[in-house]
Parts: sequence; structure tokens; C-alpha cells
Amino acid sequence: MSKKTIMLVCSAGMSTSMLVTKMQQAADDQGIDAEIFAVGASDADNNLATKDVDVLLLGPQVRFMKGQFEAKLADKGIPLEVIEMKDYGTMNGKNVLNQALELIEG
Repeated sequence: MSKKTIMLVCSAGMSTSMLVTKMQQAADDQGIDAEIFAVGASDADNNLATKDVDVLLLGPQVRFMKGQFEAKLADKGIPLEVIEMKDYGTMNGKNVLNQALELIEG
């Protein structure tokens, strides 16, 4: 399985950092080669321009931006979804990782 690049977007990029750690641990536990990182909404465009992102997940607090991101990603073929509120609230890295992988696999 090739390396997966998973980008999380939240309001400032800080609240998702703990979730990134838990997702990375879940990926390591499952033997999945993944680069998982979080950015603030204001840095998302720069990262999309410079990184080969496989999937983009929005934090629940920026779900209102989904339409904007759908427009930005339309020609890139990058799947997009909002992280489940329950999984975000409990910092369930395994479930959020699985959500990302399911989107990548299509």
C-alpha cells in the first residue's frame, strides 16, 4: 500500500493536533504508511498547492466551509468530508483514520 497523505483542516490547526497524533498511532498500529497533518483553514490553500494530498477532512467547527473546499478540490479529485462529531469529540484516531481511508479507496 502506498503512502497516504491525510490533511485535516480546522479553524486554527491546533485543536486537531491531538487527533493527528492519535490517527498516526492508529496508522502505525495497522502498518499503514501515512502522513497525517493538520492546518488552519487559512493555510489550507498553501498546503493543497505544495503537497500531494489524498484526502481532506474538515473539523466539525469548520463544516460551514465544506462548499468552499468542494469547489477548490473539484478539479483535483481529492475526496472531502467532515469528521464525525462524535469521533472528533472523543479524539478517536482509529475511526477518523478509517473514515479517511474509506474516502481514499472510494
